[in-house]
Order: sequence, then structure tokens, then C-alpha cells
Amino acid sequence: MVNSTLSYFILGAYMHVGGLKYFCFMLTAMLYVVIITANTSLTVVICMNRSLHEPMYLFLCSLFINELYGSTGFFPFLLVQILSDIHTVSASLCFLQIFCLYTYANIQFSNLAIMSYDRYLAICCPLQYNTRMTSNRSVIFIIVIWLYSFVKFLITLSLNIRLTLCGNIINSLYCNNYFIVKLACSDTKVNNIYGLFDTFLSVVVPLFPILFSYMKILKVCFSGSKQTRQKAVSTCTPHLASLLNFSFACLFVTLQSRFDVSSVSSVLRIIVLVYLLIIPLLNPIMYGLQTSKIRNLFCSKMLAGHRDTM
Repeated sequence: MVNSTLSYFILGAYMHVGGLKYFCFMLTAMLYVVIITANTSLTVVICMNRSLHEPMYLFLCSLFINELYGSTGFFPFLLVQILSDIHTVSASLCFLQIFCLYTYANIQFSNLAIMSYDRYLAICCPLQYNTRMTSNRSVIFIIVIWLYSFVKFLITLSLNIRLTLCGNIINSLYCNNYFIVKLACSDTKVNNIYGLFDTFLSVVVPLFPILFSYMKILKVCFSGSKQTRQKAVSTCTPHLASLLNFSFACLFVTLQSRFDVSSVSSVLRIIVLVYLLIIPLLNPIMYGLQTSKIRNLFCSKMLAGHRDTM
């Protein structure tokens, strides 16, 4: 169990910014509102229009809901800490945030892996697509991804809660699973072994469908017609951009937690944080602009609303 005298953690990465904290609070709050609005709007559009009840859009809906889930696990916590002069968090709330953020990351990467396989079927096997990737099958994929992520990290969390901790200072802006394990003064061998196994399941396993799908897509592009290449580019560009953005964000988080970044300039660390914060906003923008069906539905609804006000 967690040390009985340890009821809270101290977040040691916050700097005193004086009156700028109110500006940072307003900027972060506005970003959170925009993220909630954008992801909620696209989720509602997909759910309310039967023409979008296709595998690709169902996967997108899962992606947007996960963005709402991950943002809610991070932004309200960050807003409270920005206004606080003493950056403490209760142990239970800290572990809850760790659970939300890590399951969000796992669901996101797994969802992107399934989406890459969906794009492979659409481009490389168009005649078999409707039989190999049905709406019911895509819903099953989504349910499995979410349940698998929750169960997998519940095991990690249960192992960490049992640790005896000999400190309560986390050198981070939010609760980080790696820093919690570093505070342990009890044996962490089981945690480390399962951590490697969890990393394999979370990163290496989803990489297989991603690499397989894009190798096949590239092969078709090089050997196919100009029309085939144009279709591949138009359908894969948002997914590739989303995949690269998320991968870079995870890389930044890993580097910040695993290595000493005290020598890195504050400006660079702020840039990295801003990049991490806007990730949930990039997906709805990219898919909203690039996906013709969603874009046309938005335009038609805006025109209908404009006519109603006239």
C-alpha cells in the first residue's frame, strides 16, 4: 500500500510566474473550451447522421471521444494548479489522473493502429472492404480497444498503489506514473517487469498493423495509377498527421520523464508543453477540413442556420 503518512504529492516543476498566472489560466481555459467544443461537435455530427455510420467515421468518433476523455483528465487539473500557490495534489486524485492519461494514450495509439488497417483495406482491397470491415466489426474493435486499455492499466495501477513511497515530490506538471515508481523504497522488480510488458503491448503491438498497412499502401501507390495515388494521399494525410503528432508528443513526454531536463531552457519546455496541449485540437481540425463528408455536412448546417435567421 501507499505509505500511510503519505496522503498527498507535491508537483515540483511549477515555477512562480506572479501575475502571469491569470493570463496563463485564461489562455489554457480558452484552449480547453475550444477542444471540448470541436471534439463534441464532430462527435455529435457523426452520431446524428446515419450517412456517417461507416467504419472510418466510427473510428473517428472513438478518437474524438478519447480526446474529450484525455483532455478532461488533464486540463481541469492544470487549471487548478496554475491558480494555486501551493502545488499539491491528493494521492487518490493523483492516481486517478495517472489512470486517465495513460489509458487515453493507449486508446489513442491503438485506435490509430486500427484506423491504419482500415485505410489499408479501403485503398488496397476496395472490392472486399465492405465485407472485411463492417460497421458491426468496427464497433467490436472499438469496444475491445477501450476495455483492453482499461484492464491493462488497472493492473499497472494496482501494482503501483501497493508500493511503499519514501517521498512525495514529483518533478512534473502533472502526476506521472514513472515518477511515482521512482519514489518507491520497496522492491519494484515486479513493477519494472510488468512495465516492460505493458510497453510492449502498448507500443510494439500497435506498430505492427501500422507498419504493415503503410508498407502495403506505399506499394500500391508506386505501382498504381495517378488516381490511386491521389486517393491514397487524400485518405491517409489526416491519419498520418495525427499519428506523427501523437508519436512526437509521446516521445517528448518520455524524454522529459526519463532524463534530467533541468538544463533545458524554460522557453523550450514551454514550447513542448504548448505542443502537448494542442494535440487534442489538431485532430478535429485536420479531419474536419480533410474529410469531405464532414466538411459538407458542416457547411450545409451553417447555410441552413443562416437561412433560418434571415
